Amino acid sequence: MPHDARSLRSGFLQSAARNGDRPALQLDGLVLSYRELRARAASFAQTLQQHAPAGEPALTAVFAHRSITAYAGVLGGLFRGHGYVPLNPGFPTDRTRGMLIRSECQSLIVDAHGAAQLGEVLQGVERPLVLLLPDHDDVSELTSVWPQHRFLGKADLVDGSAWTEGPVDPSGIAYLLFTSGSTGQPKGVMVAHRNAVPYVDAMVERYGVTEHDRFSQTFDLTFDLSVHDMFVCWERGACLCAPTNGQKMFPGKYITDCGITMWFSVPSTAVLMNKLKMLKPGKYPGLRFSLFCGEALPVEIVQKWAEAAPQSVIENLYGPTELTIACTLYRWDNETSPAQAEMGVVPIGEPYPGMKVLVADEQLREVPVGEPGELLMTGPQLTLGYYKDADRTAAAFVVPSGQSEVYYRTGDRVRRPLPGQPLVYFGRIDNQIKIQGYRVELGEIEAVMRQEAGVDVAIAIGWPVSASGADGIVGFLGADAADVDAIRQRVISRLPPYMHPSELRLVSEFPLNANGKVDRKALLASLSQSAAVA
Repeated sequence: MPHDARSLRSGFLQSAARNGDRPALQLDGLVLSYRELRARAASFAQTLQQHAPAGEPALTAVFAHRSITAYAGVLGGLFRGHGYVPLNPGFPTDRTRGMLIRSECQSLIVDAHGAAQLGEVLQGVERPLVLLLPDHDDVSELTSVWPQHRFLGKADLVDGSAWTEGPVDPSGIAYLLFTSGSTGQPKGVMVAHRNAVPYVDAMVERYGVTEHDRFSQTFDLTFDLSVHDMFVCWERGACLCAPTNGQKMFPGKYITDCGITMWFSVPSTAVLMNKLKMLKPGKYPGLRFSLFCGEALPVEIVQKWAEAAPQSVIENLYGPTELTIACTLYRWDNETSPAQAEMGVVPIGEPYPGMKVLVADEQLREVPVGEPGELLMTGPQLTLGYYKDADRTAAAFVVPSGQSEVYYRTGDRVRRPLPGQPLVYFGRIDNQIKIQGYRVELGEIEAVMRQEAGVDVAIAIGWPVSASGADGIVGFLGADAADVDAIRQRVISRLPPYMHPSELRLVSEFPLNANGKVDRKALLASLSQSAAVA
């Protein structure tokens, strides 16, 4: 198959043809072979195709969480020639409904987790949908409550053996992921097949993935790092080992019980394992590679991990969703890396094959070697922009001064490296932070706080501060008096758990900086002082 004809599903299909009896997915004691997972995905695709509305967008939503239906649903969407749109049953239903409406999906695959929330999510969805609930024996009650939608259950599934692999446009959407947006409205990042294929190719080559490898799966489907877990694994016929909730709480036992050889997580997971005394020397001899991404990686944690997994190569990956999963990487070396780290954080390294780096000032001109600036990147992994949002796309995807190509503005500060030196990450240039590996726009939390409190000014501060960003959020409301507990409950009901403010504080007059803007550093200092007094 020529390179430009390959798509995100191609590797899975080749592995299913070559290694049909090998395990593709292990989940809660169940193991599905490539042949079985392919058949299930093909059945979903064929069933939806029979009932699909004419002229629907080439997107299939998957409202599911770590179930066979979730993974088969992702593949089923791709088998249709569609991009998949993951929706998380753990998110507030208002947020999920907003994503469903904005994506304009008309087909939806729902597992048991999603089905429990379906009634709330469908409130206010006017566009007729085709909903496939393959775990449901009886969908007649749903049909009677929601007659405008078409519900398909287990009895409606058709045999997928007639499914054939049709053409896929390399520039078509492989997946549409909604990330935190500064206006309070999540942004839909369009990732094309031609963006994802080079990433997968680079990873399988770099790590020498084989059918004997066993991949971890610590990320929710709404987190783009899950794309690595699934498709780097399936490209070479390896087994994806999805953890149960219990295994997620005890990741050390998960690694051992599942025989994981390829680990991938946010650094926070390793920090937790260290706190729980799970990083004892020599504990994970079976790990071949250990990858971390999603937030800054502390040096001390890598050193502990290196002792616990002595046979493992450790890499720090960096990249926003807009540059397809990860776009730079750094291989840890116990001897030389500590001297290259700054502020106790591991460097983010070198760009992926074909990716270009530009470190620029506020006018988007390249800074001198050795100077800090904003990281801009371009190359094959540069995504298509934001779904149906030309203004936001134009603001973030730019042609810098003196350049002819479009670059993505990451909003991250790095140093333009000296020859032979890695990129070093210095944090955000705006008010976006990382919490538990998730990218969070403080402006989104502030928008919700303003609405629920009915105030003109609301400020969210990442607190307590950690090496990777922040461990939580404290909110400040511009008001003399208010029922902060009631406001906080309303705010929490609209945001996913990692964006919940731990407390809200009332401020009659905000401190201002020289530019007349709210002085966030002063608010942060007040939190530090409160903590010191306590």
